Amino acid sequence: MYRTHTCGELRLQNTGETVILSGWVQKVRNLGAMTFIDIRDRYGITQLVVDEHSASEVREKALSLGREYVIQAVGKVIERSSKNSNIPTGDIEIAVSDLNILNAAETPPFTIEDNSDGGEELRMKYRYLDLRRNPLKRALELRHRMAQIVRNYLDGKGFMEIETPYLIGSTPEGARDFIVPSRMNPGEFYALPQSPQTFKQLLMVAGYDRYFQIVRCFRDEDLRADRQPEFTQIDCEMAFVDREDILQMFEGMAKELFRQVLGVVFEEKFPRITYDEAMEKYGSDKPDTRFGMTITDITNEVKGRNFVVFDSVEYIGAICAEGCAGYTRKQIDALTEFVKRPQVGAKGLVYIRCEEGGQLKSSVDKFYTQEDLKVIAGKAEAKEGDLILILAGGKKKTLSALCDLRLEMGSQLGLRDNGKFSPLWVVDFPLLEWDEETQRFYAMHHPFTAPKAEDIELFDKDPASVRANAYDFVVNGTEIGGGSIRIFDSVLQNKMFELLGFTQEEAQRQFGFLMNAFKYGAPPHGGIAFGFDRFCSLFGGSESIRDYIAFPKNNSGRDVMSDSPSPVSKEQLEELNLKIDIKE
Repeated sequence: MYRTHTCGELRLQNTGETVILSGWVQKVRNLGAMTFIDIRDRYGITQLVVDEHSASEVREKALSLGREYVIQAVGKVIERSSKNSNIPTGDIEIAVSDLNILNAAETPPFTIEDNSDGGEELRMKYRYLDLRRNPLKRALELRHRMAQIVRNYLDGKGFMEIETPYLIGSTPEGARDFIVPSRMNPGEFYALPQSPQTFKQLLMVAGYDRYFQIVRCFRDEDLRADRQPEFTQIDCEMAFVDREDILQMFEGMAKELFRQVLGVVFEEKFPRITYDEAMEKYGSDKPDTRFGMTITDITNEVKGRNFVVFDSVEYIGAICAEGCAGYTRKQIDALTEFVKRPQVGAKGLVYIRCEEGGQLKSSVDKFYTQEDLKVIAGKAEAKEGDLILILAGGKKKTLSALCDLRLEMGSQLGLRDNGKFSPLWVVDFPLLEWDEETQRFYAMHHPFTAPKAEDIELFDKDPASVRANAYDFVVNGTEIGGGSIRIFDSVLQNKMFELLGFTQEEAQRQFGFLMNAFKYGAPPHGGIAFGFDRFCSLFGGSESIRDYIAFPKNNSGRDVMSDSPSPVSKEQLEELNLKIDIKE
């Protein structure tokens, strides 16, 4: 037997027991007459002690140990004279009677401690070492626990976990597919699924009315902290339901996760706001509602005063930063530089200070009287001590910039507390979005999203105004999940394909199997998918999903540990009937 207990298990009540521990050497401290060894495994750390009364062989082995050696120690549990309250095993130590080196180790390239001295790229290269550190261990433990809660909740609601294929046909709509050549079918390719969308709809046609899967998905897209080329979804579909059924079911799942994992209880229903309201008030379809500072349209209040910056644009919007009238010129200049960044895109910033005694001080005083400024302040609901910040330009672009400015102010004022959670549903998205470059409509979500029943008549006369029967689950400014009621009528589905520019032949080639299935009795159905990695990082208080994935890719989509992607041999390419021609 390699061990009788783990390294995080022993307590004072075990005093006097002879035990066997196995694990990695965290640290060795040689004090001459005594040598202390911290032995670590997944469960914790226990201190071993080798003293002058120990056998000479044991003392020699103890002195030869290095960091990350794998060892086995036999000894008696004794009470520590100098206790360590920072670890659960800190009241005891093991008086070692026998010590075995199971495997020597080279000195690791970085310290395996909570605060490591290794940079991110180095730690990703040696990910198997990084995973020994407590922060990553806690992240994966959190992921495991959340997966079990999800499975238990959905199982209790009658859902079946059913696997769907990883090798499917390519669907060019949406993000780019990863494609896989077929050796047995020369010149033809599989794609890795961006989601199990069509297959879960087929399961509804097949009569499996409550399906779920914690499933790997793949998208060949540009990466950032909250994206990976391969990611995990909690993928769910239900038949004979409307939107309300789905929102209630999965609001219940989210509440259960909050309660069991974080001890946060939500008694009330999550708020619901429309897409239009989210854009008008927050400049985003995934608003952070932990704080106010909503956007106010002041276009009508400020135009017509011979200030060309305002008079020449489509939209002027403002946010009110409470208690910030004391911002210095330097601070306001820094905000001006922030909004001028290319990723924000504003051309400049106008401010109004609401000073003591009702006096208003503005960067555009020569164009606006005190009475004019009071009208603006009233519209923005500003009071004495507040600071009004104003941006102008095209409506869509300005709302986006105001969103960025609002979030920046929220961060500066400490209003974006990671320990506070503000979940909500965003509903009634546009069904379609127009692309000027290609001069065609694209599906806002995907081609199978149903329109709201009352908007179907707009398909022919005003497609841009059709609202989708879709919904997103948003927490703290992050989209955690999204879904929709699906089109289950072949005629309406064909109409949707027409609007998206598909010919009948193209639609049949890409989605014919689904359309044919609908002919045999498709029930009303809908579903939702949650980004499981994002959910985990939200609960763990991290901006990045990487820590919650055992073996993630870097920002270039590379696995620097296994050095992939990588070239393949000429023989493999010949087997696949492929030639590589890399353009300069």
